[in-house]
Amino acid sequence: MTKSDTNFFTLPLRSNTLMKNLVFIGFLAIPSLLTAQISHDSLWSPMRYFIGSWKGTGEGEMGTGSFERTYQWALNGNFIQVRNKASYAPQEKSPQGEIHEEIGFINYNNLEKKFMLRQFHVEGFVNEYKLETLSDDRKTLVFVSFEIENIPPGWRARETYQIINDDEYIEIFELAAPDKDFVVYSKATMKRRKPRYTG
Repeated sequence: MTKSDTNFFTLPLRSNTLMKNLVFIGFLAIPSLLTAQISHDSLWSPMRYFIGSWKGTGEGEMGTGSFERTYQWALNGNFIQVRNKASYAPQEKSPQGEIHEEIGFINYNNLEKKFMLRQFHVEGFVNEYKLETLSDDRKTLVFVSFEIENIPPGWRARETYQIINDDEYIEIFELAAPDKDFVVYSKATMKRRKPRYTG
């Protein structure tokens, strides 16, 4: 038997060995992938509630308004993108009414071990928050600003989310002038659109 014949007959054996090794490596990788998925799901569990489409009504300094909002995963699940639109009815201070829009992103800061919320408002404001309070039952979340762009220094903002049930939450937005306490600027009740998100 020539050398080339030996290579010909041993090739299937080598292929089978290679295939077995690849399968074995694949099985070794499965626990790591599962652990990563479980870790991601566990980490983001306080925020998963919000994923989906919402509508609501509210009132405040801008008068009575209706709200539309969506939360969706973005950039390989490392962020939640938030889109919000609020339409306020005409009032004395704003005879034509007003429409407010914003885009936001929620992410987890591994160094600070906290969730961050960044909002980009149509008026040009950029609000950056940290999740400062998460109740034991995970039904109350409080984000407090640490930076607000395009506004005089010293102003602060606070976003509080109170989960009522699987399909309803209350949002309270507060502002504080320099050296002043927080004052409620608006309060809205948001209800989940159907079909309900189950992911």
